[in-house]
Amino acid sequence: MAHQISSECVSCGACAANCPVDAISAGAKHYEIDPEKCVDCGSCAEACPMSAISK
Repeated sequence: MAHQISSECVSCGACAANCPVDAISAGAKHYEIDPEKCVDCGSCAEACPMSAISK
């Protein structure tokens, strides 16, 4: 199961910059993870200053 970004996201882009497979992009309200591309490495969760990403 791919990681999920919650509404706590402030759209800073730290997660997208750290995603090795470019699975994260800006969404309508906050960044979103493409579950088809996500490899569950956790780099995004480690980079998120808001702790808005979980599995």
